[in-house]
Amino acid sequence: MAEMVTVTGARMDSRSFAAPSPMLVPNQQPEDRERYEDVDPNPVISTAEEPVSTFSIDVDTASYSLVRNSLEYGRMPPSDAVRIEEMVNYFDYDYALPPGPEEPFAAHVTVTPTPWNAGTQLLHIGIQGYEIIPEERPRANLVFLIDVSGSMNDPDKLPLAVQAMHMLVDELHPDDTVALVVYAGAAGAVLEPTEARDAREIHRALDRLSAGGSTAGGAGLALAYDLAERNFDADAVNRVMLLTDGDFNVGVTRDETLEDFVARKRDTGIYLSVMGFGRGNYNDQMMQTIAQAGNGTAAYIDSRQEARRMLVEESFSSLFTIAEDVKIQIEFNPARVAEYRLIGYETRLLDRADFNNDEVDAGEVGSGHAVTAIYEIAAPGSEGVLMEPLRYGGATSAEPDLSGEFGHLRLRYKRPGEDDSRLIERPVTDADAVSAFDDAPQEARFSIAVAGFAQRLRGDAYLGDDYGWAEIAETARHALGEDEFGYRAEFLDLVNRAAGIDAEGGEKP
Repeated sequence: MAEMVTVTGARMDSRSFAAPSPMLVPNQQPEDRERYEDVDPNPVISTAEEPVSTFSIDVDTASYSLVRNSLEYGRMPPSDAVRIEEMVNYFDYDYALPPGPEEPFAAHVTVTPTPWNAGTQLLHIGIQGYEIIPEERPRANLVFLIDVSGSMNDPDKLPLAVQAMHMLVDELHPDDTVALVVYAGAAGAVLEPTEARDAREIHRALDRLSAGGSTAGGAGLALAYDLAERNFDADAVNRVMLLTDGDFNVGVTRDETLEDFVARKRDTGIYLSVMGFGRGNYNDQMMQTIAQAGNGTAAYIDSRQEARRMLVEESFSSLFTIAEDVKIQIEFNPARVAEYRLIGYETRLLDRADFNNDEVDAGEVGSGHAVTAIYEIAAPGSEGVLMEPLRYGGATSAEPDLSGEFGHLRLRYKRPGEDDSRLIERPVTDADAVSAFDDAPQEARFSIAVAGFAQRLRGDAYLGDDYGWAEIAETARHALGEDEFGYRAEFLDLVNRAAGIDAEGGEKP
């Protein structure tokens, strides 16, 4: 008789946790039943009418992996799967670090000519967070919540998720704890909180998992949070890590209900990170929604290499937060900037009043994380201005500041566990500007190439026809830098793949 495994909320036969099959490479991309949020690109805005732009930071990277996965299958990605900020922020940038935790961010600003529009400039903002010293990092209280439903049966789903968790367990400190919850038709705890010094026991529990049944994701979330609460440590990082394709079809399934539940749990100090797997029925919209509500990150794992990047190379930034509710605000000077548009961050926009409202939730930044944002700006009277002047007014009532400032940058954040935000600010001046694009810092030029690529994939009207695949590749090629792990070279390969698919009349974004 097979051994019975007792779990919280269910009794499961150990035969249902057979070792996963080896990884296979599928021959073609699965049938498309995926869900993405329908978002329009940010419009051009008149500075005279709306001089202030405010948004929440975003360090998610799921979009880049989704785009890569589509192109490697020989298809253009769905346009709504292309989130420019996630494409840009996928890469590490060599921005100078801040001095330490007392002021945890350093702001690096460059104003450069736009490679795709001679009539405009780009305001490039790089925000670099400080790195926690490994010996000083807090303990981690983690609950792995793994979808073992039938929809996770493909080689690039549950087997890859298990491999990813094996990698993370090997990175943990001995006194970190791991619990393991699974859900299919029902939810159950197959491993109570276990210290990482007993890693062999955690690995054995992971190796027993196999997929089958419907998907009671809501019940799984509730059970995972219950385990995290029972093992809660106010001095530790308390986090649920959900691994799924997002195909919740039993119990609580509405994104709004799940979002409310996760947001309430966030207020208890338990955060949620989400890792998506597989294609065909991938629910990106739900993954993004609950990750944002849970003060966590959303990643998409399409390969063992991506799992290693996310959970080994960047395990610190994925798990350990240095700042919460991080918001960026730019006030543009109408004497220097007639119009502007924020490239990306469409789902992260905030009202102007939200910037100073500490009750408004915003994004979190992990140890050593960098956040990059890019505005396209047009000077008054330049050929880049798209809007006709108003016939009956619209001029600012006060004399504009002519001191040479393009604008004023503000960054607001909270230290972990604090309720009151802190402010960092600096002007953007002529000292930040370069006269030729090639004179811009290497990191700025590469990230601008990625932003151009994402706009081309998405079919944005503002990019123009003269900045095509070849020009994007040329910009990136001259800004590769050392590229220790080859991620920038891989980006060049993706540009070439997109060019080839486009030339062959492949599926358009």
